[in-house]
Amino acid sequence: AAMSVISPVRPRRTRPFGRTASEAPAPCASRRALGVALAALVFGTGGCDKFKRRFQGIDITGADYARDFLLPDANGVERSLADFRGKYVLLFFGYAQCPDVCPTALSRAVEVRRLLGTDGAKVQVVFITVDPERDTPGVLREYLAAFDPSFIALRGTLEQTEKTAREFKAFYQKVPTGSSYAMDHSALTYVFDTTGKVRLALRHADTAQQYADDLRQLMGTS
Repeated sequence: AAMSVISPVRPRRTRPFGRTASEAPAPCASRRALGVALAALVFGTGGCDKFKRRFQGIDITGADYARDFLLPDANGVERSLADFRGKYVLLFFGYAQCPDVCPTALSRAVEVRRLLGTDGAKVQVVFITVDPERDTPGVLREYLAAFDPSFIALRGTLEQTEKTAREFKAFYQKVPTGSSYAMDHSALTYVFDTTGKVRLALRHADTAQQYADDLRQLMGTS
């Protein structure tokens, strides 16, 4: 049976106006577009100081969602945002068998840290799997290590995954593919400041340079 955190959606159908952008599926299996325009319309309402800064991403400072998580990492240690105080966190949802969106996001995160130079050490990448049935701790450790050993994977139960995705207004859904399945999922990257407060939602279509520019600006103001 398909699992989703939001009422079932046909992946190819345009989402009704008014839903959050992160509900729109990121089509790992089929390379479909990400619904960036809707993200700008909805997420752009967050952040009382958004007019003071010119982030290329979406300022969601003060949002009443994406506040925290409590999930075990690939070594079984429970993690929350409090564990990363003093770091700027890049957090996104995905799964290890994702053919394009997730590898692109992880590769971009590697490049972002490189572009930031010495400040790259201040950035912690957190990857939350939406496919805990197949993404075992061993699979996740090996998968993230192929990009950067410092990246952290989180894997909850099906119930924990659903709860966390709901908190982040993130969408995911099983899509049957013959005898197996893929996962459609939203692909925004959430940025948290050093106090653990959510600040930005970065679009998947943006470049590593755009991500780095926003992070550099955030580092200079927080």
